[in-house]
Amino acid sequence: MKVGVPTETAERERRVALVPEVVKRLTGKGHEVLVQPGAGAGARLPDALFEEAGARLTDDVWGAEVVAKVAAPNADELGRLGTDTLLIGFLNPLGAPQTTQALAAAGATALAMEAIPRISRAQAMDALSSQANVAGYKSVLLAADHMGRLFPMMMTAAGTIPPAKVLVLGAGVAGLQALATARRLGAKTTGYDVRPEVAEQVQSLGATFLDLGISAAGEGGYARELTDEERAQQQQALTDAIKGFDVVITTAAVPGRRAPRLVLAEAVEGMRPGSMIVDLAAETGGNCELTEPGETIVAHDVTIMGPLNLPSEMPEHASMLYARNVQALLELLEGEEGALNVDFDDEVIAGACVVRNGEIVHPGAKQAVEAATAQT
Repeated sequence: MKVGVPTETAERERRVALVPEVVKRLTGKGHEVLVQPGAGAGARLPDALFEEAGARLTDDVWGAEVVAKVAAPNADELGRLGTDTLLIGFLNPLGAPQTTQALAAAGATALAMEAIPRISRAQAMDALSSQANVAGYKSVLLAADHMGRLFPMMMTAAGTIPPAKVLVLGAGVAGLQALATARRLGAKTTGYDVRPEVAEQVQSLGATFLDLGISAAGEGGYARELTDEERAQQQQALTDAIKGFDVVITTAAVPGRRAPRLVLAEAVEGMRPGSMIVDLAAETGGNCELTEPGETIVAHDVTIMGPLNLPSEMPEHASMLYARNVQALLELLEGEEGALNVDFDDEVIAGACVVRNGEIVHPGAKQAVEAATAQT
């Protein structure tokens, strides 16, 4: 295979799709890797390291059989994408219909990393989880740095300082990592999720599971829809609970939809002055009613952060993890003697494929495009 790695052009994007460690593994297997000069600069990975790993530095990376990116290509990059090229990256098929349409118009074939099925044999390709781990960790560091209070309990000659109380909303990968990191810093941690079955995962990290007294458990392991009355009771119970915490980290997201509102202005107003909210759902509107995406604000003496693309704030290790995800996918694409073989009958490739030879094939992406077209 010939794999191209362009320099990322999206705002705030400092990651790179492949790192020297992975390049060395690929070139060691006979693959050719083309890296655009400066592609790793944002992640503190100089060109010399890529050359030492066996990559060839060139601006002509878009002519490769496979182009590996982090963020979706812009209009200029789409114009350089060959119809025989396979594009890999975060393409947001459910939330960016304009990107899907542009890829289709370019006659491209594209695999979205976030659309890879979450099945056992695809775990090594799960870029959503690898990057969510970074985001969950970094969110706690942001809170600890900006709160102005100590996280751990400290017993000193001047008296004892109690530990910070941290609440994490959402017990997915980012939420669990946030709980683990906050506990390592000495905080008293609590986790909440609408799925009661994740309580054991929260508790396994030494945190308390916040029970609001309302269960959404349904038949067959699926959550049932709450009644309007139950939803109102749940929201009020959560609002009352939030007021007792020093730090709230929110991680709840629904693919292709606006983030659910969990932290109302009333809850913020009731928090102690100097408290913190870090809203990891800011990119899709935020879990907090007062969040301003990409900004840090103070409301009712509470600092509210709405960071965007948080994994890119730790670009070296975020790139390393992402590159290993891409490597695992490339290995799945290897045919005889390592040649590119895209088996669209494979459930992993079929699930990740958004556009094939200019045709939109991902069901969710199709619906998103149709909805966007209907609105215009």
